[in-house]
Amino acid sequence: MSTTIDIIIPVYNESKRLKLTVQALNSFVPPRGIKVNKIIFVNDGSTDNTLQKLKNARLKFSKKILSYSHNQGKGTAIKLGFLNATADYALFMDADMSTPISEFKKLLPFVRQKIPVIIGTRKNGHSTVTVHQPWIREHLGKVFTLISQLVLNTWVTDFTCGFKAFSRPAYTTISPLMTINRWGFDSEIIFLAKIFNFPIQEKSLVWANDPATKVNLLKDIYRSFKELLQIRLNHFLGKYQLSSPSTVISG
Repeated sequence: MSTTIDIIIPVYNESKRLKLTVQALNSFVPPRGIKVNKIIFVNDGSTDNTLQKLKNARLKFSKKILSYSHNQGKGTAIKLGFLNATADYALFMDADMSTPISEFKKLLPFVRQKIPVIIGTRKNGHSTVTVHQPWIREHLGKVFTLISQLVLNTWVTDFTCGFKAFSRPAYTTISPLMTINRWGFDSEIIFLAKIFNFPIQEKSLVWANDPATKVNLLKDIYRSFKELLQIRLNHFLGKYQLSSPSTVISG
């Protein structure tokens, strides 16, 4: 019996890159035993013609387009994608294919083991970074990782790599509780996985920096540090509790 996967791709003003995104998806051959259930595009308030291009895109897989009019942040987009996922696993990735979709094959052993949370990493010493970020951005990223580990007491090597897969029990538990709309959302979902006892497996991947990144270094680093403290405060205030008592089963 095949394991199904939904692929979630948040998009914001990606008109110039969508052709390559679609080509990469159409070239993807799912590994044996894996069935792509659907591609979920979440249009995060694009102001260009991204939405129209998504509607016109011809994919060999079933596609679902979710869209809203005002930009709210990647965290909002991923949350909406999770809430609309129905497959055994939901994988989210970036439209720029900084980690190629073909890298999914490296997650496959953990999918077959039914590991609930599988996250890509660029920082465990075994990854292949084909295009590095500028020196200052790369080193500030390392500082952010260390601070995230200390603040959240969650010891993964890479919080922000945009290539993560969650089992249905994991994403259906975590998504309703997500509160961080922008760049700190990665740290929040990993923290939520930890407090609900979902085992986390990291896997080194091929990754390339996209010079056209929309990250505003100083603004987003400051915001992300603030969001780490918000995550801790949310936990202290009991905001990460399930709405009805239940037992979370990992796997």
